[in-house]
Amino acid sequence: MMTSLFSTFDPMTKLLQSNWIIMMMTTVILPKWYWTKKSRMNMMMKMMEKKLMNEFKLMTHQKEILIMVMSIFMFIMISNMMGLIPYVFTSTSHLVVSMSIALPSWIMITIYSWKNFTNEMFKHMLPKGTPSAISPMMIMIETTGNLIRPISLAVRLTANMIAGHLLMTLLGNTSSIKMLVFIMPIQMTLTAFETAISMIQAYVFATLVTLYSSEVP
Repeated sequence: MMTSLFSTFDPMTKLLQSNWIIMMMTTVILPKWYWTKKSRMNMMMKMMEKKLMNEFKLMTHQKEILIMVMSIFMFIMISNMMGLIPYVFTSTSHLVVSMSIALPSWIMITIYSWKNFTNEMFKHMLPKGTPSAISPMMIMIETTGNLIRPISLAVRLTANMIAGHLLMTLLGNTSSIKMLVFIMPIQMTLTAFETAISMIQAYVFATLVTLYSSEVP
């Protein structure tokens, strides 16, 4: 029996004190697809990757960013979907994991852009046509918005993962057999909804990183 509603996100268990190792499962699953024979699952993943790559190419012209964004998308999507399996730890429900993905990506893009395109980045701080009276305020707003980008990326992913799992935990805590007749259809629907959310959140994360990189000239 859980002592707290949030104990479902606790990575520590009695049998295994390092459930964080589940994060390494994505590095085991992904390379395996390269060596396997053609299958429907493999073809579906290739079609999805090709479609996403074509969409991300419309946002940025840098090939390095495309490779990085596709890797981030696959890692987050598999981590989110593996968290739906019973007794599997959801790593993306922890802010430290989401931040460890968002912060390096943002720092890399920021350092590269400011180092190589300093003048152009300064132009982004003040939109064209801004009145002189509110120019200092606009610069502060743009600077603040740029600084909180990694926080918004990480918090958005973590909050969505926590919200769905909390609903599933609340519905799964009932012990009444009569209530199971009504809860089971809801639980199944919520599980399908969470599967879609897992893919959508990975797509949103990857898209936002691509949009941030598109500001680099």
